[in-house]
Amino acid sequence: MTWLKASCERVLLGQRGALYPWAPVFLAFGISLYFALPNEPPLAAYALALAATFVGSVVLALYRSLFAPLVWVCLLVSVGFGLAGGRAVWVSGPVLGWRYYGPVEGRIVLIDRSASGALRLTLDQVILERLPPNKTPTRVRVALHGAESAVPQAGSTVLITAHLSPPSGPVEPNGFDFQRHAWFQGLGAIGYSRTPLMVLEPARHAALISQARYAFANFVRSEIKGENGAFAAAIMAGDRSAMSQETVDTLRHTNLAHLLAISGLHMGLLSGFIYAAIRYGLVLSPSLRHRVPIRKTAAFGALVVSFFYLLLSGGSVATERAFIMAMVALGAVFFERRVISLRSVA
Repeated sequence: MTWLKASCERVLLGQRGALYPWAPVFLAFGISLYFALPNEPPLAAYALALAATFVGSVVLALYRSLFAPLVWVCLLVSVGFGLAGGRAVWVSGPVLGWRYYGPVEGRIVLIDRSASGALRLTLDQVILERLPPNKTPTRVRVALHGAESAVPQAGSTVLITAHLSPPSGPVEPNGFDFQRHAWFQGLGAIGYSRTPLMVLEPARHAALISQARYAFANFVRSEIKGENGAFAAAIMAGDRSAMSQETVDTLRHTNLAHLLAISGLHMGLLSGFIYAAIRYGLVLSPSLRHRVPIRKTAAFGALVVSFFYLLLSGGSVATERAFIMAMVALGAVFFERRVISLRSVA
């Protein structure tokens, strides 16, 4: 045991100062541990993770030891496991258990296109005929395969006759699990319709962000006509509803489809431009350059604009990840820490 302890001490001493980037690795390991389970774990598993987190926190607070990183490993794995399980419970909602055909009423929260190119609406505040509210899915997604007409604004309440079914699982072992993907999106049913939709109530102020997003996309398309405008709206506002299937297929075949995802390139350009504009704008003012913390003010302004762009673009996973990176970098500027380091990556 002595040689094992000496070996651990030697490894930990050699990694001193470089252990922080391992934090997301073990956090992700705990998350992966949750998803590797064949069934939902019992409450005892969450209680064990919570107890391990509490004990680990107490040990770290009371004792400072060379072996503290090993306690951090257990702590991070437990936190990751608890986060994954907690998120799964947080987004839980009713899932349709059978095929449904009939009227579907709901409020439009997202407009996009399916893989076949059909216009697709995601609805919340759903009402299904002869289905009690406690068994009605929180959200449903309906593809419009009928004659395409003008789509109402996001936030409008609509009525449509649709075929709905529960989200399907993977079509092959270890394949993409759409059922799990739909669960975390809050989708309790998906389907299609071949009939026109009816607007029951126009958009209200409750969906200001969605309305602003699609208004901005419409403005871009009105200024840039044709397929170029549809592409510009997709990469600026994340609205791909006007893009033709031919353009989407061309981007996929040329390995350029990743440009449609609003991610680090877009967020970096925006936050960098706003940061530079505010900083140099303040420097040009003699009355402000010596009275205002210029770099901190510019970082704060860029962070606010980046957050608004996160909301405006629809908040996809790629955009959220890019915003977190921008937040870390701008936060480092604000708190006068190093911006570029492996800690930023972690």
